[in-house]
Amino acid sequence: MAWHDLRQFVEHLERRGRLRRVTVPVSRDLEITEITDRVSKGPAEANVALLFERVEGTEMPVLINTFGSAERMAWALGVDRLDDLGERVAKLLDLTLPGTFAERLRKLGTLLDVVKAAPRHVATAPCQEVVETQHPSMAGLPVLRCWPGDAGRFITLPCVFTRDPVRGQRNVGMYRLQVFDDQTLGMHWQIHKGGAEHHRRAEEATAQPGTASNRPPTGGGGLADPATTMPVAIVLGGDPALTYAASAPLPPGVDEIVFAGWLSGGGIEMVRARTVDLEVPAHAEIVLEGYVDPAERRREGPFGDHTGYYSLARDYPVFHLTAVTRRARPIYPTTIVGRPPQEDYWLGKATERLFLPIIKMMLPEVVDVNMPAEGVFHNLVVVSIRKRYPGHARKVMTALWGMGLMALAKTIVVVSDHVNVHDLSEVAWRATGNIDPRRDLMILEGPMDDLDHAALRHRFGGKLGVDATEKGPLDDVAQPWPDEILMSDEIRERVTRRWKDYGL
Repeated sequence: MAWHDLRQFVEHLERRGRLRRVTVPVSRDLEITEITDRVSKGPAEANVALLFERVEGTEMPVLINTFGSAERMAWALGVDRLDDLGERVAKLLDLTLPGTFAERLRKLGTLLDVVKAAPRHVATAPCQEVVETQHPSMAGLPVLRCWPGDAGRFITLPCVFTRDPVRGQRNVGMYRLQVFDDQTLGMHWQIHKGGAEHHRRAEEATAQPGTASNRPPTGGGGLADPATTMPVAIVLGGDPALTYAASAPLPPGVDEIVFAGWLSGGGIEMVRARTVDLEVPAHAEIVLEGYVDPAERRREGPFGDHTGYYSLARDYPVFHLTAVTRRARPIYPTTIVGRPPQEDYWLGKATERLFLPIIKMMLPEVVDVNMPAEGVFHNLVVVSIRKRYPGHARKVMTALWGMGLMALAKTIVVVSDHVNVHDLSEVAWRATGNIDPRRDLMILEGPMDDLDHAALRHRFGGKLGVDATEKGPLDDVAQPWPDEILMSDEIRERVTRRWKDYGL
């Protein structure tokens, strides 16, 4: 099922018993975080989306933990299981010509899904029922203070729209935003992300000789000079597929709006923003329009992040508000991050399952991949392969490190094709028992995630590859490799058949 906006998905969750309304007053400072953290880490039956209807100091309800389970994440993307996403991608990537007429019709339908994914442009939109361009303010937003050591309140579930100042291509990313005051935000786009690349190109363009100063007034409101500033739109809510797309590490040049439209089964409706030269999703709940001065920086952070530690305070660009547009009665969507599992883990798990067919297309020997919660996405990748030649595991490690943002993976563990990569107990057993550290560990250096506090230096450090496959003649080991202890099928079947006889 496809959703055209967030509230339609909320209604679905409520009908299925996977949303709870909290009707007592709660504070947006720490209290909502503690409630959500307990719910997200509690029993599966109690892990539900939460709609806080009476948040102190605001009239807007706060929606959180919306995507906080495999089930809800799958529903958000219109499927029953996250693995269904990979199956859709596999069909799209299948370049073989079908044989029968019926098979060709099905293939044509798959290709038509891509054609239907193009955005549709509208003149009026729910996200502009209320428009504030004269002295706009973010004071009415129920932005959370998530953790005690945070530098302030942070917007945590935004879709940040930017445009390449040279090529004109759109990017939609998800970057945390620290509230400095009612008109400015800290723009935490990390150096490896699409928004940061647009910012770098804007900075280079405005630094050319003869370019005017790009420091417009910082009081908020009005139109910024498009020749010297970078337009930005911050979108909250809308089609759940768009929220996911903003978090997904798509290849450069792939439009997140088209991708979200493909996930939804139809194009996302877009409307022209009021004060910046960008289009925004028509069915969003709230849109913050404004600009970034390419030369301006301000200290942002610390912030309690998905690593389970506070990320350090550093200088980042600043967003200046020029307009607030919203629905008449908007829902404020947000999330918390911290020691996993949290809601963001399931956004990452959707990416893992959706991109697996692409990895398999590039590396046909790959069987499965797991990026477990314990590895906070980029710290641990477990991959199973069909091993065929000496050094095969190392070839897979280096190939994965060369794939987009997989370059930030700190540790890659390679196991044999019969190993269940999602069983971490089995993976640990294989990874400790099947290696000789001198032979099977590969250490190199490369780019690291912005938030990796243990790196050699900021954004650069060591990486570890572990070949935990069984060794044999291909590996020229000095001693025979022993057989794994397994009971015979005959005895297993006999014991299963007689289990009640034993009185156990």
